[in-house]
Amino acid sequence: MDFNIPQDLADLRQAISEFVERECFPREQQIEAEDRVPEDLMELTRQMGLFGLSVPEEYGGVGLGVFGRALVYEQLGRTSHGFATVITAHTGIGTTGIVEMATDEQKRRYLPDMAAGRRLAAFSLTEPDAGSDATAIRTRAERKGDRWILNGQKCFVTNGPDADIFTLIAVTDPTRGTRGMSAFILEADFSGFRKAPADEKMGLRGSHTCTLYLDDCEVPAENLLGPEGQGYVTALKILTKGRATMAARSVGAMERILELSVRHAKERKTMGKPIGEHQLVQAMLAEMATDLAASRALTYQTACMADQGQKVLKEAGMAKLFVTEALARVADRGVQVHGGMGYLKPSEVERFYRDARITRIYEGTSEIQKLIIANQLLAEY
Repeated sequence: MDFNIPQDLADLRQAISEFVERECFPREQQIEAEDRVPEDLMELTRQMGLFGLSVPEEYGGVGLGVFGRALVYEQLGRTSHGFATVITAHTGIGTTGIVEMATDEQKRRYLPDMAAGRRLAAFSLTEPDAGSDATAIRTRAERKGDRWILNGQKCFVTNGPDADIFTLIAVTDPTRGTRGMSAFILEADFSGFRKAPADEKMGLRGSHTCTLYLDDCEVPAENLLGPEGQGYVTALKILTKGRATMAARSVGAMERILELSVRHAKERKTMGKPIGEHQLVQAMLAEMATDLAASRALTYQTACMADQGQKVLKEAGMAKLFVTEALARVADRGVQVHGGMGYLKPSEVERFYRDARITRIYEGTSEIQKLIIANQLLAEY
């Protein structure tokens, strides 16, 4: 696999790296303290075009492929994961279904505002009794004239409290199993659509999730996304690409943790010398660097395969599994290298340690990724 990065993508990566260091690093503690992304940073993000990464140029976006987005997400992963999650959930799982499955009229109606960051997007699949088992969803959609009437409940919706546009999966024919699910585009002001208050979480400060309630929610018939009965397939497509790019964000986090840990190992002294000269500390740094290198290679390979139109269900599962588990190891060692300082706020590694935990859960747990990988292997051999 050739990972030679085209010059235009290399230039973009450099621009995003400089943006992250200049504008995001100084605001990390503010995001953590206030549990919100400052509006001035959101406006700078709009000006950078980051809300339109996955939207085709004809609708005002940047039109990046999976590999291009992975390079950008990697840089965003170096800073506050609350901020990064707002952007990647919007440009990833919140946008992918509309870009790939929507009619031309739906694209004209929604994508320009989404690309400009005027309307925030979210993806809604999980329910209280249907998380890892997406086939167990109970939210119903019934056709009545020129409307679909939706009833049910969704939870853990990333960007939910702040989003304007939702890609939502509901059951349209309960007798057909996964072939009886359909995807819809919902707007936050639709009748019968209600948001609960934002969840309180361990980490990801600045990124908000919530529960959604649909009580006879009225959705225009033209807001069916893709063919009726193809909702489960749509969800798989959205989540597969989301897993590949989530891995990229985790790679960026690993890189920042390693940078911080190496710097600390050079500056912190014990027994009359920098701790980086102690072999056991060196071993931890070596293990962190190895996890980073392996994760980057697997992520890039998966992203390139996706851009080539190859089926990457297994590979995306591998990337999501390996890279997020590697991030957990790197974050843990980062805290260990920093010692007591790494356990205190406002230490950057303390924040990364908390933020890393969710990556092994959302968009498919590590356990689910193992099942996906194994099922694909059993079908291949």
